[in-house]
Amino acid sequence: QVQLVESGGGSVQAGGSLRLSCAASGYTYSSYCMGWFRQAPGKEREGVASIDSDGSTSYADSVKGRFTISQDNAKNTLYLQMNSLKPEDTAMYYCAADCVYGSASLFFYEYSYWGQGTQVTVSS
Repeated sequence: QVQLVESGGGSVQAGGSLRLSCAASGYTYSSYCMGWFRQAPGKEREGVASIDSDGSTSYADSVKGRFTISQDNAKNTLYLQMNSLKPEDTAMYYCAADCVYGSASLFFYEYSYWGQGTQVTVSS
């Protein structure tokens, strides 16, 4: 059974940094593409960053240059380093795995597995 467990969320002031982690189990981690998504109250879930098994990445325009997705295959863990955080980054952040086409994707409907989420709150 595939399990994804996020951690690292919290409350920070604008300009601060956080690093999210997603511990994966139940499948061959390195063969899957992975992604980070977020959802703010009253808004649709949006793709933030994605990485595939070849290491290719994709980022939402709103986070380019500020967020970095990475993975440690030995630890079966996905990361999202978030710098220069803004109040508009406030959301529940979710880890996702196994995008249907195998390439890095920011479309939530292409993913099969989801974590429970971790809250990120950025104050001005």
